[in-house]
Amino acid sequence: MPVLLRVRGYRFFFYSLEDREPPHIHVAHAGRYAKFWLDPVALASNRGFRSYELTVIRELVLENRDLFVEKWNVYFSGNQ
Repeated sequence: MPVLLRVRGYRFFFYSLEDREPPHIHVAHAGRYAKFWLDPVALASNRGFRSYELTVIRELVLENRDLFVEKWNVYFSGNQ
């Protein structure tokens, strides 16, 4: 499970066996989890985050989208 970023207590990561799905990022904080698609950035699922937290997380995903997509492509191009 590569962790790509830790910011404001949020951990951004993806799982190593997810290469059959479109690029996305998981976010975890204090037992809460969300998943965001990266192209376009959109909430895929949420477990426990409140709407204002999802707004903050979405902004963080937007700010770091290029990094996440780059890391996704590098990681999964080497795992095939």
